[in-house]
Amino acid sequence: MYYPAYRPRRLRKNENLRRMVRETSLSVDDLIYPLFVAPGKNFKKEISSMPGNYQMSIDLIVEEAKEVRSLGIPAILLFGIPEKKDEVGSEAYDENGIVQRAIRAIKKEVPDLIVITDVCLCEYTSHGHCGIVRDGEVLNDITLELLAKEAITHAEAGADMVAPSDMMDGRVAAIRSGLDENGFQDIPIMAYSAKQASAFYGPFREAAESTPQFGDRRAYQMDAANILEALREVELDIEEGADIVMVKPALSCLDLIHAIKKEFGYPTAAYNVSGEFSMVKAAAEKGWLDEKRVTLEILTGIKRAGADIIITYHAKDVARWLQG
Repeated sequence: MYYPAYRPRRLRKNENLRRMVRETSLSVDDLIYPLFVAPGKNFKKEISSMPGNYQMSIDLIVEEAKEVRSLGIPAILLFGIPEKKDEVGSEAYDENGIVQRAIRAIKKEVPDLIVITDVCLCEYTSHGHCGIVRDGEVLNDITLELLAKEAITHAEAGADMVAPSDMMDGRVAAIRSGLDENGFQDIPIMAYSAKQASAFYGPFREAAESTPQFGDRRAYQMDAANILEALREVELDIEEGADIVMVKPALSCLDLIHAIKKEFGYPTAAYNVSGEFSMVKAAAEKGWLDEKRVTLEILTGIKRAGADIIITYHAKDVARWLQG
């Protein structure tokens, strides 16, 4: 009878052996936690499609930021819901806008927490698109001026990093130039470089109140079928001055994360988006799967694909599980 000389099972027979040879490790240091700041005081509204996530007023966002820091999570990604919306998203780049005030409040109370800000117009425009609209078309170049202005006001308020998510052509260069010209050469840019027009964003539309009022975003977000185009997008963003490139969504783009990391060797983030989060939550609530095991497996898979950073709504739970 033949007996194998090499038996892979030898190194699987107990947890300590498995730990010793584990090739990919998930750490709290890998995580960014998204937060949604809204007008008001002592305001907290659960996002129905994203259990455990909330729109919160600035005072409660500060308390949330303290908890995030206490869990060892190094950074948050801040989205804003304005008091009013208009055609040009003016509150996005108002120095006293909701996000700008939230940045100042968070940095005052939790100065060592990294505050990253979403730079886009969709949450602030009455039409829900990511740029200036004329005759039903989202205009690229005029939008760049407003995105740069928004990023500058975030930096002035104390943001540690800006993250443009609009997918306008040239926006990284415009933002880099605007930051540099205003003395913010040291503020990094985490670019949503390969952001697909994905169906997985559904719950986020409720969270950020950013559903387009007409059409969709396929004219500026990427076609999910394309990998070579995504590589070109990433290369452009690196050339324009991006410090971190991002893939969004994560689960349906593991091949893309791997290809980008292999091709460019650049710091790479992946956004484990709202729909991915909500699917796990919904199945766990029905008892169809083990939420903890599935979540850790998903995030480890994202990291194994090549992501250095994972933006995820699971971040607080994951931090507790890893500590436990």
